[in-house]
Amino acid sequence: MSCQDTGPDSIPDEDITHIPYQPVHYTVKLPAGFPALEQPADNPMTIDGIALGRKLFYDPILSIDSTVSCSSCHAPSKSFSDGLAFSHGVSGITRRGSIGLINVGLTYHGLFWDGRASTLEQLALIPVEDPIEMGESWDRVEQKLRQHPDYPGDFRKAFGIEKVSGVSRDLAAMAIAQFLRSIVSGGNSKFDRYIRGEIFLEENEFNGYLMFFDRDQSVPRAECGHCHNEPLFATNDYFNNGLQEAQDLLGFADQGLGKVTGIASDNGKFKPPTLRNLVFTAPYMHDGRFKTLQEVIDHYNSGGKYSPNKSTFLYPLHLTESQKADLLAFLLTLTDSTTVTNPAYQSPF
Repeated sequence: MSCQDTGPDSIPDEDITHIPYQPVHYTVKLPAGFPALEQPADNPMTIDGIALGRKLFYDPILSIDSTVSCSSCHAPSKSFSDGLAFSHGVSGITRRGSIGLINVGLTYHGLFWDGRASTLEQLALIPVEDPIEMGESWDRVEQKLRQHPDYPGDFRKAFGIEKVSGVSRDLAAMAIAQFLRSIVSGGNSKFDRYIRGEIFLEENEFNGYLMFFDRDQSVPRAECGHCHNEPLFATNDYFNNGLQEAQDLLGFADQGLGKVTGIASDNGKFKPPTLRNLVFTAPYMHDGRFKTLQEVIDHYNSGGKYSPNKSTFLYPLHLTESQKADLLAFLLTLTDSTTVTNPAYQSPF
């Protein structure tokens, strides 16, 4: 829907209490062994809240020219990433690639690659006013949503607002956050079925499993599990994984976490993304430098580039080609197509 910038005073503050507000709590179904999903006390998940968040996630109305939505950079078919080294916004290319959103609601120590948002509600606010990503102002987004034929009613159902003027950026962000919390693994990967005792892994997959988690002295240590813990295959910490060479702590081209915290020892550190469904999220790393998983494994096998705060878990592994193939075979067991094809996560339009 297009709308003229006529100012908020021109929008009738219509009473919408005739629309029923009957919130129904939504319970997230998590795979066995997953940690509990924490929800803010002021933003509990409801059926209508998630439905509104899903609409907003897929609606380009949030961008200045109605060409970009959240889903433009976070497509379900790519495990909620976009398959690009750097994402495309309304006015150019972002400085980092999009990060997948599977199980993002279970992240509790900062979001984005550099941790600059502390909650999903904060995360949902940022892209709209980013001049490259969506390039819009929240004042105008609020105006567009209030003038829309459907959104005021959707906000009423989700949050119980009584007038059209109750549509706000904060409630929009809360709805999007509810939808994001609903995006969880289906628990149907080969690894999940192995953990539940339903199947056995193939010999090469099992060898890769042992190397990934350093669980058997008869196979080399791959040191992967420190930054990619099960069952999420991610962590809430940040690491320098040897991508950038730097002679000192101020020598990083992209400071990552350090730019946010202002702590020099955090420079060059980034959040490890989940490895679940990583077959759908190429290219890899925050700058998309690796096109294939084989390249990723080769990087870690090499020990990475020098920098003073590079993780101690990175050193030359000396894995053979056969061992690298086994590690790759295990990584592929983390694939769960049912998650990316779940109808609840697809566009409602």
